[in-house]
Amino acid sequence: MLVYQDLLSGDELLSDSFTYKELENGVLWEVEGKWVTQGPVDVDIGANPSAEGGEDESVDDTAVKVVDIVDTFRLQEQPPFDKKSFVSYIKKYIKNLTAVLEPEKADEFKKGVEGATKFLLSKLKDLQFPF
Repeated sequence: MLVYQDLLSGDELLSDSFTYKELENGVLWEVEGKWVTQGPVDVDIGANPSAEGGEDESVDDTAVKVVDIVDTFRLQEQPPFDKKSFVSYIKKYIKNLTAVLEPEKADEFKKGVEGATKFLLSKLKDLQFPF
């Protein structure tokens, strides 16, 4: 299994076990996440405390819906961006990322990042930003 890491932080972001497709000449990856329900595990050991005079020790059955990839890699969701804050963030990110890339890859990245930024801005209200 391949695990992809953020070049700036070293955090694990994605593995090849999730379906994804490359956009904007490979500058962006669109990952298919799925909502999954997490809750307590219901274990039946065959005992019946209420029938045996004991108290029923039930588990808190609060279920939580999470996106599988966010949960798997323990990502934290960023609050939604407005256009101005996103442009400010992405400029800083591009500058920092370009500095750590090899020269050939930096040139390739610079060619595709403008189109990728425009694409993201057009879909800003529909996106989630886990980090």
